[in-house]
Amino acid sequence: MADRTPAPDTPELRARWGGFAWTPENKTTADWHIAKYPEGRQRSAVMPLLDLAQRQVGAETDTQGWLPLPVIEYVAQYLGMPVIRVLEVASFYFMYNLKPVGKFHVQVCGTTPCMLRGSDDIMTACKKRGMVKGGVSADGLWTLTEVECMGNCATAPMVQINDDNYEDLTPERLDAVLDALAADQQPKTGTQEPGRHTSEPAGGPTTLTAMVDANHDYRGEW
Repeated sequence: MADRTPAPDTPELRARWGGFAWTPENKTTADWHIAKYPEGRQRSAVMPLLDLAQRQVGAETDTQGWLPLPVIEYVAQYLGMPVIRVLEVASFYFMYNLKPVGKFHVQVCGTTPCMLRGSDDIMTACKKRGMVKGGVSADGLWTLTEVECMGNCATAPMVQINDDNYEDLTPERLDAVLDALAADQQPKTGTQEPGRHTSEPAGGPTTLTAMVDANHDYRGEW
């Protein structure tokens, strides 16, 4: 699983990120999030602001983004929070990266449904491309993380890459997805099973086959 300790607080880190501040566009977005909450409750916006900060770092580094300690401190100051409280949130949720990542963060689900459906083969396919758990590949493209259930059990095995899910994977289907990403193309998201649209049964529906939409009622086979 991912290491949840922050990157070392070095002089080099401070030199690079000590001057972090919102871009004008992101400041508008940050203030919009804060305005959702009553006066004095601005701390409730900590999660969207951490996500926003991570995305700004990603845009500046051409990666999926991460949260250097000076950036976490900036978010804490912006919200009037102790730094440790913001770090507690950032280190608890896997959506926040506490160490540098590649352009594409490949998160492989290894929980039981995905494991039974071949997630070990998916992990092997990732490693064949030079991915290392918790590190950045030599070409700077990939970071590999094994994660717990992401709610796509009906379409296992699956991976999440940056903001998108790819489901019903085989090593060959994953290779096609990764090839497209490496070529700056956007592969089809969601299920990779031909003819399947979401998480409906692979062989077609087996219940409610006579459902109709007349007069806002329905009939089904129970």
